Amino acid sequence: MTDEKKGILYTILTYALWGVLPIYWKQLGHVPSDEILTARIFWAFWTTVLVIFLIGGQKNLLNDLKTLWKSKKAFFTLMLASYLITLNWFLYIFAVTSDRIVETSLAYYINPLVSMLLGVFFLKEKLTPAIKFAFVLAAIGVGILTVSYGVFPWMAFGMAFSFAFYGLIKKTIKLNALRGLALETLFVLPVAAGFYIYLFAIDRAAFTAVDASTDWLLILSGAVTALPLFLFATGAPLIPMYMIGFLQYIAPTMMLIIGVAIYGEEFNRISLISFSFIWVALILFTASKMAEARKIRREKVKHPIVYTKKP
Repeated sequence: MTDEKKGILYTILTYALWGVLPIYWKQLGHVPSDEILTARIFWAFWTTVLVIFLIGGQKNLLNDLKTLWKSKKAFFTLMLASYLITLNWFLYIFAVTSDRIVETSLAYYINPLVSMLLGVFFLKEKLTPAIKFAFVLAAIGVGILTVSYGVFPWMAFGMAFSFAFYGLIKKTIKLNALRGLALETLFVLPVAAGFYIYLFAIDRAAFTAVDASTDWLLILSGAVTALPLFLFATGAPLIPMYMIGFLQYIAPTMMLIIGVAIYGEEFNRISLISFSFIWVALILFTASKMAEARKIRREKVKHPIVYTKKP
């Protein structure tokens, strides 16, 4: 199997796992969202650290931490990123356990557009006419949803913007995905551990108090968090960015299907119309990015010297 085929396989598996995760969190619907989040942070840290030690990466982890500490800006920027992803996890878990899986799918459909918007404001990236039109279509779709819901889909936008800002920060700090997760959860670990102590002190913790199944689901939430990231870190470097952009829609599509088909969430004609605007916007967005990537590849073939890095 070629590297590109391996990359496609790992990346599809990553997004498929993210797509079915709502089913996992639904099994913990009897546990409050704040405890699920706390368990996810706590066990994700220890799971990733264990894996890092098993593959002999502890020295690299310490070096990453030392390098970050030398640059206080990078250190505290990554800390900010860790709290942004924590917010994203909380909103996601709360939405899933509150029977709002369709809204989570909306969040991850609009996330690429939100990321592009942040790129325009913070990285001075240029928008093509096709992407501008895509934004207009997506805005119409969200507007229809807002009118039909009677309220703005704040949870979906909270997830989309927190993840987009997280991604924007991560662009400036290059870290291995697994070690990066260990460091990010390390920043939030004291808060998570303190909150767990508080839950036990007031006798509100579900962990060890409900049943063995609940305990194992909470413990394995760390592995459930780390495994897709490990697969993504393995597969993503092997395939072009435009292909990653195309494959990322697997997860929200699966979330939408799961929310409607398995858990019976409402998806009426108005929802279909509004999502259709967003889907067309995403088709335009993806097609534009793919065309841009192909143009760059052709230019590299025609003018290889221009694109060769200087020693």
